[in-house]
Amino acid sequence: MTPLAHIAALPVRAYRLLLSPWVGHGCRFQPTCSAYALEALERHGGLKGSCLAAHRICRCHPWGGHGYDPVPGADPEFDKAR
Repeated sequence: MTPLAHIAALPVRAYRLLLSPWVGHGCRFQPTCSAYALEALERHGGLKGSCLAAHRICRCHPWGGHGYDPVPGADPEFDKAR
């Protein structure tokens, strides 16, 4: 992970540690938004990973999508089917 990605991952890790136990486990997507954010930061670096994570979080609402939505590049077969 790049240094910028480590810094961008700090709020995600803080959320998982402090808020996630209180909010519950009701994420509409698989993997969860926080797991997606950490994987996107690890795979794509700080800038692109942050953009991918922000885009995913913006889609996570009652009228948004749901289901399996991996980080681009994590599941080549899923990427081909898109």
